[in-house]
Amino acid sequence: MRDRGPVARIELPGEVEALAVSSPALLKRLLTDARVSKDPRQHWPLWRSGGISPDWPLFAWVAVQNMFTAYGSEHRRLRALVSSAFTARRTTALRPRIEEITEKLLDRVAEVGRRGEVVDLREEFCYPLPIQVISELFGLPGDKAVDLREVVDGLFHTSAEPDEVTANYERLYALMAELVATKRESPGDDLTTHLIAARDEGGAARLSEQELLDTLVLMIGAGHETTVNLIDNAVHALLTHPEHIAHIRGGRATWDDAIEETLRADAPVANLPLRYAVEDIELGELGGPEGTVIRAGEAILAAFAAAGRDPERYGKDADRFDVTRVDKEHLAFGHGVHHCLGAPLGRLEARVALPALFERFPGLTLAVAPEELLPVESFISNGHQSLPVRLA
Repeated sequence: MRDRGPVARIELPGEVEALAVSSPALLKRLLTDARVSKDPRQHWPLWRSGGISPDWPLFAWVAVQNMFTAYGSEHRRLRALVSSAFTARRTTALRPRIEEITEKLLDRVAEVGRRGEVVDLREEFCYPLPIQVISELFGLPGDKAVDLREVVDGLFHTSAEPDEVTANYERLYALMAELVATKRESPGDDLTTHLIAARDEGGAARLSEQELLDTLVLMIGAGHETTVNLIDNAVHALLTHPEHIAHIRGGRATWDDAIEETLRADAPVANLPLRYAVEDIELGELGGPEGTVIRAGEAILAAFAAAGRDPERYGKDADRFDVTRVDKEHLAFGHGVHHCLGAPLGRLEARVALPALFERFPGLTLAVAPEELLPVESFISNGHQSLPVRLA
């Protein structure tokens, strides 16, 4: 996409056209431009004309009614209601529990590895840690974790068949509706109960029932996938660049350096759909290519992975993982009013998980050649289908 310029016309599934923005400087400006919306109901002609149906693979990414797809005052209203539940204090208070979950998962990894077996670290560690944390945070019963994982995987499967898309969509909302019904009957000290209160007692600004369900889809569903990929990609980067583990162990870099460099070089969300031009936008006015215009109503894809490796910003070695790199600024969690609310939690989980993993298993190595690893089947989610390792 970068070879086609900072703004490339692309085709999404279903022959839906969009403009992929891969220049970090231009993308950053567009993400804070009031002329760019995330609300298809107001600003995407293809949606308003009925051109997008529920069997479109990306339907859930644009159809939801929550802060992810809201614009202007509606976004401020919805984000304020969710922010009051997802506070920094609540996130920080989760650290002891995250550490406890991490240790139990590492015990399981050690048990499998002790038998001489290759361990799929994504399956045994990268995935269950975030999904257990988010499930407990929102009060989702433990026996529903498998259901949650399957429906969230379906959200990110961007080449799914139409019948798969609609069935997954129905199953996802049935799961969220069941959670809401359970929490209405038996409230707890969890974020679902808090959001129900924002729905039932929020006054004029309160959530509608659909907004409540859609907010849960966003926070529970998409909210843990990024952390799965962050941990996965960080482990992969360190195992394929062992000299950088030595930098961390030698005090020449920190685990935070490893996390931020992973977010830059391998954004957990490679491409995020969608935004829409509210009016014609002359990109030359934003430091983009002169004479290039994004027309009102055109869809915009934020190409975070491409932006993180832009050689104009990061130099000729932009595609190289380097924990000692000075400039590790990135857009992996978005920018502006739609900056990811769960970013502090994702970073916290990685800060706990990575040092614990490498301290427990200092001889950790990949069990296959790096080129044998397969990416997940998605142009949104950026991770591996599996991450096979040997403990020593």
